Amino acid sequence: MITSANNRKVAQAVGLRKRSVRERDRRFLVEGPTSVEEAIGEGPGRLETLFHTGPPDALVERARRVGASVFRVSEAVMRRLAGTVTPAGPVGVAPFLDVPLGSLAVERGCVAVLHALRDPGNAGALIRSADAAGADAVVFGDTSVDPYNPKVVRASAGSLFHVPMARGVSTLEALETLRERGVRVLATDPDGEDDLFYLDLSIPSAFVFGNEARGLPAEVAAAADATVRVPTAGPVESLNVAAAATVVLFEWARQRREGRRAALETLIAAAAHDIRSPLTAMKGFGFALQRRWEQMTEEQRSTMLAGILHDTDRMDAIVKQLVDAARVVSGNFEIFPEEVAVRALVEDLGHMLSRDPEHPGVVWEGPDVVVFVDRDRLRTTLYAFVESVVWWAREGPVHVSASKGGERLRVRVRRAGTELEPGEIERLFEPRRPGTGAGSKIGLFVARGVAEAQGGSATAEVRGGELAFVLDLPAKRP
Repeated sequence: MITSANNRKVAQAVGLRKRSVRERDRRFLVEGPTSVEEAIGEGPGRLETLFHTGPPDALVERARRVGASVFRVSEAVMRRLAGTVTPAGPVGVAPFLDVPLGSLAVERGCVAVLHALRDPGNAGALIRSADAAGADAVVFGDTSVDPYNPKVVRASAGSLFHVPMARGVSTLEALETLRERGVRVLATDPDGEDDLFYLDLSIPSAFVFGNEARGLPAEVAAAADATVRVPTAGPVESLNVAAAATVVLFEWARQRREGRRAALETLIAAAAHDIRSPLTAMKGFGFALQRRWEQMTEEQRSTMLAGILHDTDRMDAIVKQLVDAARVVSGNFEIFPEEVAVRALVEDLGHMLSRDPEHPGVVWEGPDVVVFVDRDRLRTTLYAFVESVVWWAREGPVHVSASKGGERLRVRVRRAGTELEPGEIERLFEPRRPGTGAGSKIGLFVARGVAEAQGGSATAEVRGGELAFVLDLPAKRP
């Protein structure tokens, strides 16, 4: 047992209570069983050292298993380490967690930016709320409290280990970097122009939270795309910044969840509309074949049976899109990669579509590409691409090509004769209700969702009157 605060290991840890020492060693203190447990749960390397009193318990044994150096200390030494009159439990030492601002991933569409936030308790509580709401990241502007301040770490209750964090950049620089990545900037202000509960938060957004007493300065508010307020019903002037941030972040989370449900409802309505056309045609063919079989020529029967097969394929594709949409929205999407020769898959798709005599031909260009991908999902996506270029471009056959670079597959589907402008193509990926124009109402939305669920992308471009859809997917051998 270590009983002296002059012990080298203890003295090094106690020194981390000073910011200058933390910055030099790039280490910080983790206090209390909750924070220590969260650090351990992040795996080897997240907790380097653990000090504890009393006999080893389950938490201490878990720390050993992830490679932490464990030391038993006296109660007096623990009070020095914890810096509180009544220490809450073990104290650990962990390496810094922050990452460069440019490496933060904004996948869900929510970043909390802290400008001149000085109170450690508010900062820690805000990190905890960001974690609970599912935000992508928290950015500490260079005028805010140090996120590794022991009081911030305690108030975050372990959430510091869950939420990606950047620090040490000016707020204006952070906002400009986020905006360049397509993130809208919303400055929170008690007198903001937009009511939080009437604002569309489905767009990727960075929420800027200001100083407890002074709020946001004019230059920061002016740098935002909009200012937003949390409406209050009573005479209270404003909310505590941590409380306001919690409301804002959870409103974003609520809209994100409800937005998924609304999208799925739109998809169901659109799919029902798209299914009705081939179903009606199949019913008509079946009725004619049943009533007039003997009077028909062999050619007429063959044409009608081919029409039934064509409409069956269309219905099958729509149902698969709808099922995948539900899986993507619910977060239950899985892939089943196998070796796929892309050219053969495209030619088979073209053969299926050729059952419609009015459908333009599907032409493969360039060498074959063999990759490991989910065959069914690739086919469904290419079907959506082909059908979309047929709707939105009117000249010649559909051209398909593919290439492989490293462990990624890139497929391009194009056709000439579009009247779309570059600024219009993004709306093609939105789910559309019946009666809102031509073309598939769900195909491209599902294609993008399925691609992104696999770590890829589905995009479109217009050049020289030609419309092209581009699929990029990871194609790593299992």
